[in-house]
Amino acid sequence: MYGLTPLRGSTAVGSTAALPKAGDRRGPCRPAAERASGRGESAGRLHDAGSGTPPPDTERLTALDACILEGIAVGTSTVELAASLYLSRKGVEYRIGLMLRQFQAPNRVALVSRAHSIGMLTVGTWPPRVPKNFVVQAD
Repeated sequence: MYGLTPLRGSTAVGSTAALPKAGDRRGPCRPAAERASGRGESAGRLHDAGSGTPPPDTERLTALDACILEGIAVGTSTVELAASLYLSRKGVEYRIGLMLRQFQAPNRVALVSRAHSIGMLTVGTWPPRVPKNFVVQAD
C-alpha cells in the first residue's frame, strides 16, 4: 500500500508460511523430552533445576501451558500459537487467562515478567524455555 515490504526472513500478515506443515512438530514449543537440560537453566532462579525439589504447585505449569508461556515470551500471536499447537484461538486465550489468574498478572507482559522473576523462564538463552522442573508430569 505505501511501498513497505516485509523484512527479509519475516512473513507477511495473513501468510501461511508461519503455519506448521503437516507432521511438523517444531512449533514454538518443543516436547519436554527434546528440551535442553542443564545449560543455562539455573542462573538467577529461586528454585535450582538440579536440586531435585520441585517448586510449589502454584509455580508449576502443564506442558501445554509451558508451551503457551514460551510462545508469549517470544511474541507469538494467539492465532499463531493456536495453529502450531492445534488448538482454537479461544482455547489458547482460555489457557492464557488461567495463567494470568495463577500469577495474578493483569496482562501478558506482566505474566512473562513474573514468570521470569521467579526463574520459570531460562536466562541467557533465546528463545526462553520453561525448565522441566516447572512442568507438571502427566500420570
